[in-house]
Amino acid sequence: MKETILTGDRPTGRLHLGHYVGSLQNRIELQDKYKQFVMIADAQALTDNADNPERVRKNVLEVALDYLAVGIDPEKSTILIQSQIPELSELFGYFMNLVSLARVEQNPTVKTEIKQRKFGRGIPAGFVMYPVSQAADILGFKATVVPVGEDQLPMIEITNDIVDRFNTIYGKVFDRVKAVVPKNARLPGIDGSAKMGKSMNNAIFLSDSSKEINEKVMMMYTDPKHLKVSDPGHVKGNMVFTYLDIFDPNKDEIEELKNQYKKGGLGDVVLKKRLIGVLEKIIGPIRSRREELAKDPERVMKILEKGTLEAREKVQETLEEVRRAMKLDYFE
Repeated sequence: MKETILTGDRPTGRLHLGHYVGSLQNRIELQDKYKQFVMIADAQALTDNADNPERVRKNVLEVALDYLAVGIDPEKSTILIQSQIPELSELFGYFMNLVSLARVEQNPTVKTEIKQRKFGRGIPAGFVMYPVSQAADILGFKATVVPVGEDQLPMIEITNDIVDRFNTIYGKVFDRVKAVVPKNARLPGIDGSAKMGKSMNNAIFLSDSSKEINEKVMMMYTDPKHLKVSDPGHVKGNMVFTYLDIFDPNKDEIEELKNQYKKGGLGDVVLKKRLIGVLEKIIGPIRSRREELAKDPERVMKILEKGTLEAREKVQETLEEVRRAMKLDYFE
């Protein structure tokens, strides 16, 4: 029996290189080793997009196109839409009784995101409780492995708190969950920000054209004091070198270029043109596959429908166990 993995994304925009490095490449490898469910978390996206449902709906297809274009195979991975599995909401309701509001509010990821969005006391209750919703998603599929970035580790802690409390009160139904942090879990933005983000205007998308890639790389943050080609430059914090370290397969040449840049005599434009070529080799084939898939959106939605139906059967099995354990199986 293969272990089960749950992973996924909120459909709030097209996916970018940060997703590719932090999760998508990992999912392609894991789909051969695990039973993998890949969730398009539209219900979770509504926790801070309740007034813009059209944005969420539109991006379900965009995210699905990105998944298929990068190589997530629907014959190996089950791709599903969260909102179409109402049993997950029922689990969410039961799990909310097993964790305190204070415990959720102490979660550093939630605290940071509340601050970033400047909610104040007007924060939607659904947003505060989304770690519990995530726990319902993970445990609904009986997932025991969840690939996450380091900032999501507190979410897994809450999930395991719920596992322990549920099993103590109602008897053993769930196994504790193990978090797996990918090697390159976070890609900085092209502006040097700690994280590439859809809403931060600092992302290179997997669907970007050659022209867009060229323009974005030429805007990239390098060394602001490296004004002339002859000037010695700094490698640390230079986004072009950061990206070349991750994406350029020729590591020996990159080390030589770093040494040359530190001494002086190597211009930023030369490095940026190299990076443009490297990224085009990665994104070009993805973009082509995506454009082909986008010609038949009905076929893509059929893939999502098939995956969602399969996923729902799994969650229904889990929910039956939960109801029996909680003495809620009145009519069986």
